[in-house]
Amino acid sequence: MQPPSGLSPPPPSSPPADTLASAAIQTPSLPDTPASLDPDTPFSDAAPVDASDADAPALAPTPDGALASASDAPGDGEDDGITNPSGGSRKHMTLAPPAPASKKSKKKGGNSVWTRPTSRKGKKKARQPGGHGPGGGASSAHPGPIAGGDELCQLVPATRLAAERNDDAATQPVLLSRFFKSERIEVSDDRLTAASTKGYRMVRATRGVAAGAWYFEVKVVHLGATGHTRLGWVTNRADLQTPVGYDAYGFGYRDIDGAKVHKAWRDKYADEGYGEGDVLGFYISLPDGERYEPKQPDLIQYKGMPFHVQIPKEEQKVPAPVPGSEICYFKNGVCQGSAFKDIPGGRYYPAASMYTLPNEPNCVVKFNFGPDFEFFPQDFGDLPIPQPMSEVPYQALEVKNEGPTENGIAEKTS
Repeated sequence: MQPPSGLSPPPPSSPPADTLASAAIQTPSLPDTPASLDPDTPFSDAAPVDASDADAPALAPTPDGALASASDAPGDGEDDGITNPSGGSRKHMTLAPPAPASKKSKKKGGNSVWTRPTSRKGKKKARQPGGHGPGGGASSAHPGPIAGGDELCQLVPATRLAAERNDDAATQPVLLSRFFKSERIEVSDDRLTAASTKGYRMVRATRGVAAGAWYFEVKVVHLGATGHTRLGWVTNRADLQTPVGYDAYGFGYRDIDGAKVHKAWRDKYADEGYGEGDVLGFYISLPDGERYEPKQPDLIQYKGMPFHVQIPKEEQKVPAPVPGSEICYFKNGVCQGSAFKDIPGGRYYPAASMYTLPNEPNCVVKFNFGPDFEFFPQDFGDLPIPQPMSEVPYQALEVKNEGPTENGIAEKTS
């Protein structure tokens, strides 16, 4: 499949121009194609000059096989022909083409340690020569995984453990995180305002919730001519280099047409979008949600250094849904309806992602975690009355001093 014609010249074997023009008429309009090949702008909500998709027929593959187009224009009324379970059309977005692979050779040995959560009796197995593939390790300090046996986990060096632990404290209120954000996001001194330019990136709050009903507000301070936002709830597994709602761990609310976004699919939600000056409310209800929250990665001390215990990403599964859970969005105190129900269990954090074209002023939003809200809803219907996010208690990170099992032999640490 060829990239958009505006990004690179067609190869010599490209079909005639009249064939492409015919394909443009038959090709449906899909949103969220990158605005450029610049890796700093992976997502775009910018409308083309003529607010039309007619001149951008080419498609690009998405991570899960869907297709994406070159426009996210407010007047985009076409659909991609894909039918969702509820019967409506859905729209998809995609990442930018990946950056060229680096020619720099990988560091021999690496920093990660493959290990097993439980010990096994028997003698220590000899390491086999080779790289970092199964059954081998290039360094005696960092062995590779062993085939067979118990499930493997990976110890990832927590080099910024001190910064992570200092990002929140019992004496601090709920704020925007300086650690759990993209480097492209700017956070104000009071840590309540976030700003960003160019491609969509994400920032989330320091504290999340796994059970109960909770609420917070976000005011759109500045959008400008090219600014856009996607705001909502994410778990700690959400990718911070993508917009809210790009993966299975986020649920977003989009400014252009008020659409809801999850797993990169945009579905019809509100009757209209929101803009500069509007105050958005974010409600979540997780009845008995603590029973469905997956186990969080451990922090351990291993050989005198801090590590995160992680399960390989390809082995991670989306948690089971929380029965009766629900997410609703509000605009200036008015409920826009139920957006999502029976969402996966997890610890959900307030989050924001912003976008503008390059060389444009930052898109700016301001969070209000309560308890004094500007537009607190007067009626939640049959839903539980929420607590403000400002009342979420501080949770200290626990660092274990137990050594993991390496190659079937458990090591003790002092």
